[in-house]
Amino acid sequence: MLKKLLSAAALFALIFPVTAGAQQDAEDPFLWLEEVEGESALNWVKAQNTRSLAELEADPRFDDMYQEALAVLTSDARLPLGDIHGSYVYNFWVDETHVRGIWRRSKLEAYASGAPNWETVLDFDKLAADEGENWIHGDIVCLNPEYRHCMIEMSYGGKDAAVWREFDTRTKTFVEGGFYLPEAKSFLDWADKDTLLVGTDTGEGSLTDSGYPRTIRILKRGQTLTDAPVWFEGEASDVWVYPVVEHDDDETYLFAGRGKSFFETEMFFTKALDGEKEKLNIPLNADYSGVFSGRKTNPLAIFRLRKDFDAGERTYFSGSLVGVDLETGALTEILRSSDKQPIQSVGIGEDEIFIQYLDDVSGKAARLRPGGSKGGWQKKQIKLPESGVINLVSVGDDEAVFTYESMNSPTALYFVSDRNKAEKIDQMPAFFDAEGVVVEQRFATSKDGTKVPYYVMGKEDVLESGNAPTIQYGYGGFLVPILPIYYEDPSRPQHGALAGSMWVKRGGVMVLSNIRGGSEYGPGWHQGALKENRQKAFDDFIAISEDLIERGITSPEKLGAIGRSNGGLLMGAMLTQRPDLYAALDIGVPLLDMKRYNKLLAGASWMGEYGNPDLDDEWAYISQYSPYQKIVADQPYPKVLFYTSTKDDRVHPGHARKAAAKLDDLGYEFYYYENIEGGHGGTANQDQLAHRTALEYVYFAKMLMGD
Repeated sequence: MLKKLLSAAALFALIFPVTAGAQQDAEDPFLWLEEVEGESALNWVKAQNTRSLAELEADPRFDDMYQEALAVLTSDARLPLGDIHGSYVYNFWVDETHVRGIWRRSKLEAYASGAPNWETVLDFDKLAADEGENWIHGDIVCLNPEYRHCMIEMSYGGKDAAVWREFDTRTKTFVEGGFYLPEAKSFLDWADKDTLLVGTDTGEGSLTDSGYPRTIRILKRGQTLTDAPVWFEGEASDVWVYPVVEHDDDETYLFAGRGKSFFETEMFFTKALDGEKEKLNIPLNADYSGVFSGRKTNPLAIFRLRKDFDAGERTYFSGSLVGVDLETGALTEILRSSDKQPIQSVGIGEDEIFIQYLDDVSGKAARLRPGGSKGGWQKKQIKLPESGVINLVSVGDDEAVFTYESMNSPTALYFVSDRNKAEKIDQMPAFFDAEGVVVEQRFATSKDGTKVPYYVMGKEDVLESGNAPTIQYGYGGFLVPILPIYYEDPSRPQHGALAGSMWVKRGGVMVLSNIRGGSEYGPGWHQGALKENRQKAFDDFIAISEDLIERGITSPEKLGAIGRSNGGLLMGAMLTQRPDLYAALDIGVPLLDMKRYNKLLAGASWMGEYGNPDLDDEWAYISQYSPYQKIVADQPYPKVLFYTSTKDDRVHPGHARKAAAKLDDLGYEFYYYENIEGGHGGTANQDQLAHRTALEYVYFAKMLMGD
C-alpha cells in the first residue's frame, strides 16, 4: 500500500486594483522590471542589492545574528524526520558538511529505538560537484511496496521547474538509459516498474493557462515523451491535471485529478491503464488523502470535505472525513469534524487511518479503525503532550511518527506503535534559553466582530514592562494554518528556535496571527477570506496589531510585521492601508500587482483564491486592495524591506521589483534584496537562508530597537 500524507496543498508542495471597472494604465513605467533575466532589470537588482546589503551587513549585530541563524539551521542536533517505507525510514538531511543535502535511510527498528543507523542513498553535494550543476533537491517518487524504483526531482537553483531522473535505491545509482524528464513543471507517478503516468511539457497545447500540465501520458520504459499516448486530458482553462497511483499488494488504483481551480478538483478512477475512467461522486472542493483497503472494508478513496455535501440520501458536513467505495461508488462517513476541531493531516495505514487535528489551534492526534458500532468507525485518542503543535510525520503499516513542539519547547519525536503507545524517541536540544520566556494565546476582535486568535512569545518581564519591540507574523490564505512551532519549518524566521535565539533573547516580542484565510478553524476559516472577502484577512491582522497596542505590549513606533508569498500581499496591504500602525514591514517573495498577477508565472492558478482581475466585477473588489496600484505619494510609509529571488518561478520577482521602484520614484526609502537563485523559498541552501534571516532580524533591530 502506498503510505503517504496528501492534501491539496501539500501534494504539489505549491503554494501559492483602483476603482470598479478601472483599466490597467498602459503606461506602467516599471513593466520592464518583469523581464526576469533582462540586462536592465538585473542591473537594477544588483544596484539595489549593493546599496541595501552595504547598510544591513554593516550593522554591528549582523555577524552575530548570521552565526546564530546558521547554528540553528545547520545543527546536527535537529531531529531526523523521515518517511516509513517497508522496513526502512528515509530522511533528507542538511548540515554544514552537506549543504545541498543527503538522502539517507535507517532500519525502522533502529529508528524507533531512538538510535537510527543511517546509510547514505544519494549525496546531492557530490552529485552537483561531479556533474558541474547547481542541483537543488526536490521531490522523490518511488514505487511501493519495494521502494527500489524512484524518480528524483532536481532543479537548477531551486526553481519549481525541474528535471526528473530515475534512481535505483538498491544500487544507489541513477539508472543508465532510465526514465528522464527534461526541465518543466511536471507531475508523475509509477503505474509499474516499467510504466510512468506523466504530466509535463511536451510542446504546444500540453500546458494549461497556468503553466502546468494539461495532459497525462502513459510513458513506457524506452519510449520518448512525444510517442507516449495521452491517458487523460483537461482543458487549457484548468489549473492542472495530475496522476496518483496507489499500490496495495496485487491491486493498483489509478487516479487522474483535474484541477478546475486551485481548490476545485474532479477525481477520476480506474483499475487498469486501458480501463474506463469513472468520475468519483465527490464534491470539487474535497481534498484527496489516499486509499484505505483494510480487511473490514472495500477499498475506500479517502477525502476531507471543505464544504457541506448533499449526496441526496444525506448531507455530509464540511470538515468531515469520508470514503468513496471504489467497488460500489457508495459514500461513507468516517469521522464528522467541526470548525473547532478541524482535521489537518491524514495518514493511511494498513488497518487504520491516523489523523492530526486542531482543538482551538492546539494539536491533537487520533487513529481510526473500521468496525465500530453499527458498522461505523472507532476513534481512539493518541496520548501526546497537550497545548502545543502536533505534526503527523509518516505512517507505516499501523504505526506512525509524530512530532510535538511549541514556540518555547523544542521539538520531540514520538513513535506510535500498533499498541497505541506513544514513545518519545528523540528530542531536539534547546536553541535558546527559554527561562522566563512565555507563550500565550490571546484573542482580538476583528472589524466584523469575529474573534481572532494570536500567540505572543516574549520574556515575562518584557511583556510586563510593555512597549516592547514586536514583530507580528501573518499569512492568511490557501488553507495554511499558522501554528506556534519550534522548528517544523526552518524557512519561516518566526518559528520559536530562530525567534527565541535572535529576537526574544534581545528583548523583543514575536506574535503569530491566526487570521482568516488559513485553516485554524476548518474550511470555513479559509473561505471567510476568499475572493471578495480578502479584506477580512487584512482586517483580522489589523485588529491584532491594534490589540497589541491597546494592551500596551507595543506601540506603533515599535511594531513591525512580516509575511512572505501570500503573506507578502498581506504586508503590501498593511503598507498601503495602515502605515500608521507599523515602523517596519518585511515583505518577502510577495504578490503586489494584483492587476497582472494572473499573467505572471503561476499566477493564473490562484484565481480561485483571489479572483480574476480581467473580469470587471472581480477587479472591482481586487482593486480595493492591490498594493502596487495603491502606492501613492505623501504617505507615512515605513522604510520597508523587500526580498525575492530571481529564480522564483512561482511568484514573479517583478512584483517586488516594481513596488520598490515605484516607492523609489515617489521618494520613499526602502531596503531591497534579491537572491539570484533559490526559487520561491528565496534561498537555495541553509547558508543563504541564514544570511537572509540575519538580514531580516537586523532590519527589525534597526527599525524597532535603533542603532
